[in-house]
Amino acid sequence: KGAPDTFIVGDMPFGSYNESPQQAIANVNRLVKATLCDCVKLEGGAEIAETVRSVVVSGTPVMGHIGLTPQTAVSLGGFKMQGGTPEGAKKLLDDALALEAAGAFAIVVECVPSVVGKFLTERVKVPILGIGAGPHVDCQVLVIQDMLGMYGDFKPKFVKQFAQLRQEMVRAL
Repeated sequence: KGAPDTFIVGDMPFGSYNESPQQAIANVNRLVKATLCDCVKLEGGAEIAETVRSVVVSGTPVMGHIGLTPQTAVSLGGFKMQGGTPEGAKKLLDDALALEAAGAFAIVVECVPSVVGKFLTERVKVPILGIGAGPHVDCQVLVIQDMLGMYGDFKPKFVKQFAQLRQEMVRAL
């Protein structure tokens, strides 16, 4: 509501869309009504394509998110690079193509080798938004909490930190 001239992406919380497309539509509608966001972002690939399609058909634009998916990072082995093998890169391509076919208008690709970011950008028609996916994607995303050092010792390799605000925030609190 405070940014009427800005395109706002509502990040669907963990557990709010994984049970069924009907659950997803209900929770997406609730989020959009409460926040007036312009679209929603769902983490996952081919396994959520049916849900993405249902949400898009119901009237809400969907942005996909593959690669390192923070909400389910534990099942991926933690916060680490994804798609580093030929099989992993192929899975990411399959996921991206499934999301595109389901109606996603863009896809966030997080923490993948630069060559994989380029590979996806060349083969998928929708824009690829990279978070640590190299320079060959359509758009670069930088998470402000990473850039400002708000997570303490956690620092993604692809981020230049301009401050260490966590220490100052803890001290102030």
